[in-house]
Amino acid sequence: MNPMLSYTQDVGGFKRGTGLLVIEVRNSNPNGDPDRDSDPRQRPDQRGEISPVSYKRKLRDLVEWKGEVWDALSADLKLSAERFGILESRGRDRTTITRQLTGDGQIFKDAYWDGRVFGNTFLESMKDDEAKKHGFKEQEIKEFKANAIRTGCVHFGLGLSVAPIDIERHTNTNKAGVQDDKDRGMAPMGYRFVPHGVYLMPFFVNPSSAARTGCTGEDIALMLELIRYAYPHTRSHARPAVDLAHAWYVEHADKLGSCSDFAILDALAPTKLGEPDAPSKSIREYHCPAALPDELANKKDKHGNPALTLIDLLA
Repeated sequence: MNPMLSYTQDVGGFKRGTGLLVIEVRNSNPNGDPDRDSDPRQRPDQRGEISPVSYKRKLRDLVEWKGEVWDALSADLKLSAERFGILESRGRDRTTITRQLTGDGQIFKDAYWDGRVFGNTFLESMKDDEAKKHGFKEQEIKEFKANAIRTGCVHFGLGLSVAPIDIERHTNTNKAGVQDDKDRGMAPMGYRFVPHGVYLMPFFVNPSSAARTGCTGEDIALMLELIRYAYPHTRSHARPAVDLAHAWYVEHADKLGSCSDFAILDALAPTKLGEPDAPSKSIREYHCPAALPDELANKKDKHGNPALTLIDLLA
């Protein structure tokens, strides 16, 4: 548990924050593109992408599974499992969740961690006629619609590789055949991966939405503690070697923000030392800052205290 996380001391509130994940990929597919036969996502300029949805899914899974990571973190943060359900889960009962959104929506807020942290668009497209078929009255329809669409307190941005990436495609083979007349199986170009890449994914914590979603300091503390475990504890056949090289979080002294998010992200972003337009083979090809520059590190708030606190989430 990182003792520098001040919001763990004040679970009722939290400060604004700016984060940057430096994600290293080795012979893995960090995020397949369904529109391109599950090739690793790639922009026209050959730089690789990791979608925010992909990363948030891993955080949600670690909470939903209630396994070893949850057991350890919930014990440290003294969390009650009843308040940490996951809205974006398979097999959810839409009618039950709609009922939770009626009134002031507090039952819903108390039930779903990802709804409080990331927001929700649940029932955004439900029509009045459909709701009436489920037995909802006019007033209830107004209530759940008023509570159904909320922007969250935490937003992850697009992960983008610092340099262009290569994509390799190999054939998968299977000793046992999947067809009756075959004694072995083969999937041509079924294994698609990036030999090496370093991706930057920014994220932002905004307390301004907390009153509407019910997000608390303990919700943010859990999210930040989960970050280091998201890749190691959700590994897959396509993604065996993806992990964080660095995970920075800058807490602002001012709830409204102590400086530009972009200034922080630019200061902490790694740069490729040579051949910036060539794919890398090792993270040693990058310069990775380990501190804020003096103009940010020495910045003071109106009370003369440090305006920004740099936290290493992997420490």
